[in-house]
Amino acid sequence: MRVPAPRGGEDGRETRGPHSQWLLFLLDSVMITPAFELTQDLDFLTIIIKVPYARASEFDVYFEGEDFKFYAKPYFLRLTLPGRIVEDGREKACYDTDKGTFTIQLPKEIPGQYFEGLDMLTSLLAPKKSRSAKPLVEEIASSAELSEEEEEEFDWEIEQIPYKESAENTLPLQYRYGFGNLRSGVFQRLQDELSDVIDIKDPDQTPVGERRRKRLAAEAAKFDPDHYLADFFEDEAILQILKYKPWWVDAHKKMIDLKGECHQEHDTRTFVVFSEEEREQLRKFTNKSYLLDKRSRHHIYLGLIDILLAYCYEICVNEGDKNVESSWNVRKLSATLCWLESFTSIHDVLVSFGRRVLCYPLHRHFGLVARAFNDTVMILQLGKAAVLKCLLDIHQIFRENDPAYILNDLFITDYCIWIQKTKSKKLAALAESLQKTTLTKSHIGFELEELEAAAVLVQEEERVLEAAGTVSKQQLPSSESETSDSEESSCTSSSETEGSDSDEPESSATEDGKINSLQGTRLEERTAPLIDRNGLRQGTNTSTFEVSDEKPNVSLQSTSVPGKLIEELEKQMHTAIRLSEQPEGLATASCVLQEQEENGVSELDRFSKDTTGKGNFLEVSSKTNPLLFLGSTNEDGD
Repeated sequence: MRVPAPRGGEDGRETRGPHSQWLLFLLDSVMITPAFELTQDLDFLTIIIKVPYARASEFDVYFEGEDFKFYAKPYFLRLTLPGRIVEDGREKACYDTDKGTFTIQLPKEIPGQYFEGLDMLTSLLAPKKSRSAKPLVEEIASSAELSEEEEEEFDWEIEQIPYKESAENTLPLQYRYGFGNLRSGVFQRLQDELSDVIDIKDPDQTPVGERRRKRLAAEAAKFDPDHYLADFFEDEAILQILKYKPWWVDAHKKMIDLKGECHQEHDTRTFVVFSEEEREQLRKFTNKSYLLDKRSRHHIYLGLIDILLAYCYEICVNEGDKNVESSWNVRKLSATLCWLESFTSIHDVLVSFGRRVLCYPLHRHFGLVARAFNDTVMILQLGKAAVLKCLLDIHQIFRENDPAYILNDLFITDYCIWIQKTKSKKLAALAESLQKTTLTKSHIGFELEELEAAAVLVQEEERVLEAAGTVSKQQLPSSESETSDSEESSCTSSSETEGSDSDEPESSATEDGKINSLQGTRLEERTAPLIDRNGLRQGTNTSTFEVSDEKPNVSLQSTSVPGKLIEELEKQMHTAIRLSEQPEGLATASCVLQEQEENGVSELDRFSKDTTGKGNFLEVSSKTNPLLFLGSTNEDGD
């Protein structure tokens, strides 16, 4: 049916054939594809077309079955709809002059039918049949591919036979890579950008098996146990990152809740919404079909998982914000993008992603691997709309990065076009297989569990040593106080003896108290180095022996002082107090000189008294003299 402009013929219809004006338009001008949007309810399909510079009085609409065409010079739109529409008199069209939009409402042939993929704009732009030879071959192959997919379920655990290159073709052969392994020779023209985009050298001459061996060797050389253990024990930042919830978490929750209430199929756009910028990018894509065999389709699905895992990590660690490292994160963590890898199983994809997360980015934690795994499952369960939205975001990230745009040409653009034609049940089966696959630390291959166990043992030993050091610090002051108490008791007994033999007991007791305080200070200085930097006591037995050896020497040297020498001893006591306030080395030297002078005077005095036969002999006393104890301490220090 054609719906002409209001100023058409007498009956409101054009008299020319249904396709004549389309042909004239194609000859006279260049087509401009307008912005458009499709919505649906139970009975109608609504198409909103934005044509701000068109003449409202000159437009044509044609629709029949799955075909829809719209013309308003200079705009032309042709769509292949996912369901059939019918002409029954209920169709309506209106034009909003303020917004410059046409709204066309078309009745569904089967009321209540759900039209899937109305937001897959690139696939809607596809012609039903092509007039050129090359697209015709691709369409036939594509149709055969779809019929094959519909007949049997795809076996994700299919046994893979490694590809072997023929020896007779190795001379001129260029190995393939890219989406479906359909490209070759790209990096021969882009040698300057090669190292900034991928890690493999000379990919055109490197077979798939050698790429994998080189990738594993590079990952093993890059793995840093210290970095991994640092993130393992100091995981405050990791825990904060894991709290972030991207948009697909809420969308997945809504989908699960809605499925619990009703088992009917719902429009995924209830959960996934495309921005205007994303819609514009979908309209810019050139729709095409791909000639793919079963092996190539298998590689494409596995590569999609690998790319989504890297993207989920990037979104999680940056909490949805883009930065200069976003492009690096996505392509570095995906072996499909960075090493042009072709995987053979889902488990291989997970192992590769886990290894690269623990080798390259800033945050290297196994919890981030598990988080990306769960997010990828949710995205696949949400359907191709969610997958397409993620791919469009990756496309934008690479488009804004100078060397990474090459990856759009090799992978992402084709993925964006291909995913729009993918059956939803295929993605659901892929999500189920991914969810059943397990990944543990032992699969990664870096002996992570052994590293963690060894680190935990070292940490426990450090805690035990710290606890022992704390106990030693607590016991040390108590032992020093006991030593001080014993010295005070010794000084007290000495003071009592001096009080009975001298005429000035109060002065002697006062001076004894000062000397005891100085002695306690010196003991603290001698015992302070007993605690080492690990909190352990060093040389405790040696210090104990030094202190115990001093006491017998003091008791042997201490004597009972006669009354005639009291003035001389008083001067000596003041001198000792003054010297103790000086630096330790000077005080010790002065005490040695003082003792030498004293010994010389006493020997001369005793010699003179012995020759005359007069005077008192010195008696050895069992009580300790604090003055001589101070002197002996300084001598031992030297």
